[in-house]
Amino acid sequence: MGTDTCALGPYRADLVETYWRWEQDPALLVGYGRQQPVSLEARTEGIAHQLRGDNIRFTVYDLAAGAPVPAGVATLLPDSSVRTAEFVVMLAPEARGRGLGTNATRLVLDYAFHVTNLRMVWLKVLAPNKAAVRSYEKSGFRAAGILREAGYWLGGICDELLMDALASEFSGPSVITA
Repeated sequence: MGTDTCALGPYRADLVETYWRWEQDPALLVGYGRQQPVSLEARTEGIAHQLRGDNIRFTVYDLAAGAPVPAGVATLLPDSSVRTAEFVVMLAPEARGRGLGTNATRLVLDYAFHVTNLRMVWLKVLAPNKAAVRSYEKSGFRAAGILREAGYWLGGICDELLMDALASEFSGPSVITA
């Protein structure tokens, strides 16, 4: 499932070292508010659990060069009792700043609303992460609330923004075809 520049594919155990490398990037650690990296051994153990779980995970592919190149991971953490899901995305350092995250987020929302039949998808983002906030807004998310002083950004306390996207408000053509 994809567009001219971006596609989603299965989450893959053979890419664990690639995923792990992306997760060690200091900008990503800051963006998620994490204070420490994870060992490759722990990440390898974790991927086996993730592949068995109920979450919906995708590898994000960059199609700019023609052949698909792994460029990130996107995840929906569903709550089936209320037909909603939390959204999390991670892009490789070399994939940032070109609109790939926006396109991948839009594809995941398309999947969430047209395949999984969710009614709402939500996320949390640290308030100082302006690039991520803009990308989420372009993808269809709207501000839904603030968790005051809930996160850390570059060593300082910051707010965490809640954003959501509703199936009833998701506009534009779907790339899902039957």
